Amino acid sequence: MKELSFVKMHGAGNDFILIDDRDGQFPIDDYMRVAAMAARRSGIGCEGVLLVQKSDRVDFKMRFFNPDGSEAEMCGNGARCVAAFARSIGAAKSDTMCFETVAGDVEAEILDESLVRISMPDPKGFDDDFVVAGVPHCIVPVENLSRVDVEEEGRRIRLSQRFAPNGTNVDFVVYRQPDRVAIRTYERGVEAETGACGTGSVASAVVGVKDYGLEFPVRVKTVKGYELVVDGKYDGERFSDITLTGPVKKVFEGKLDWDSLDVDSE
Repeated sequence: MKELSFVKMHGAGNDFILIDDRDGQFPIDDYMRVAAMAARRSGIGCEGVLLVQKSDRVDFKMRFFNPDGSEAEMCGNGARCVAAFARSIGAAKSDTMCFETVAGDVEAEILDESLVRISMPDPKGFDDDFVVAGVPHCIVPVENLSRVDVEEEGRRIRLSQRFAPNGTNVDFVVYRQPDRVAIRTYERGVEAETGACGTGSVASAVVGVKDYGLEFPVRVKTVKGYELVVDGKYDGERFSDITLTGPVKKVFEGKLDWDSLDVDSE
């Protein structure tokens, strides 16, 4: 493969490279080049690489790769961006769609050109401050987000023996009743603080409803100042019908010489 067409988008400040891979030609096993493409200084730069692939039973399949080249099960903000991208390339035939992810099928609706709502997997695996919202998250309530050393403390928790061998994402959260959350996230695979985290927003919201007296819909403020809305149902024992709504934006599109990527850059 020589020339690779891509689109750069962001969802609430969480930025992604999106690629039409319906022909199945993207070399997903070449993780070093995927990482080089995602590198900030020597590649395009992103917090995730998203592929749209063919599906035999729903509109399309979404594949998500972290900046280190590893594959993740799910990405909430990425899923919202991929819905808008899939509509633009014709992989989705209408503003409502369903697509595959490793974490399960996702339904999406494009509300307008800059706002997308998606369904999310029912959260599970609650264990004190831990929850799986498509991917694992450790929730750390704090009094003041500006005083948190997200890089150092997030890395320590992410690599702790408790979450070995797969690790976890770490969300530092301020809860404000009745329905407000502010969040900063250390993201596994990015290995740094991320501009926003959709699954982290869902994880923090459901823990807020379960343990801190919040009510749906919960409004989550990201570190970049964007707002995500998490809605759903909670019967006192389990959550269902969880949705994530927020902004998406196309930033630019371009072509990349795949073979010229500096695989030793980062």
